[in-house]
Amino acid sequence: METTDITPKTSHNRTVENFDIQKYMGVWYEIARYENIFERGLVDVWTRYTLLPDKTVKVENSGRNRHGKEKKIFGTAFQPNPGKPAHLKVSFFWWFASDYNIIMLGPDYSYSVVSGNNGKYLWIMSRNRIMDGTTLDHIFQFLRTRGFNPSKLVF
Repeated sequence: METTDITPKTSHNRTVENFDIQKYMGVWYEIARYENIFERGLVDVWTRYTLLPDKTVKVENSGRNRHGKEKKIFGTAFQPNPGKPAHLKVSFFWWFASDYNIIMLGPDYSYSVVSGNNGKYLWIMSRNRIMDGTTLDHIFQFLRTRGFNPSKLVF
């Protein structure tokens, strides 16, 4: 299976080299994540990215808690360095922006792997709610080469 970045790397946050932000826009479904305080207990998580005229990105995150109640949060993302287009900063609170590093990306933008905070955060995202086992195995192999532990993922 070919991707835009499958070479083993040592850095958790080394981003893909070829990235088109317009192709990345739209809805992404969370397949798995490292558990984090922001999403603790949420299921059916998805994110919608919308490119705005000023080149910032509107971010809408949504998920359901264990009682089925939908939780939403809105934020903004931007590319701080045009030379590293797959590195974004995302802010849900105006005073704090977190790294959003796209470290793996399907050649057709059908899936992505995102890392943040030097590997503390990790997400496997897909354009579909379900990911096939072959693609997931390929991602796991990639994650191991980058120093991540797939057994820590919450699906």
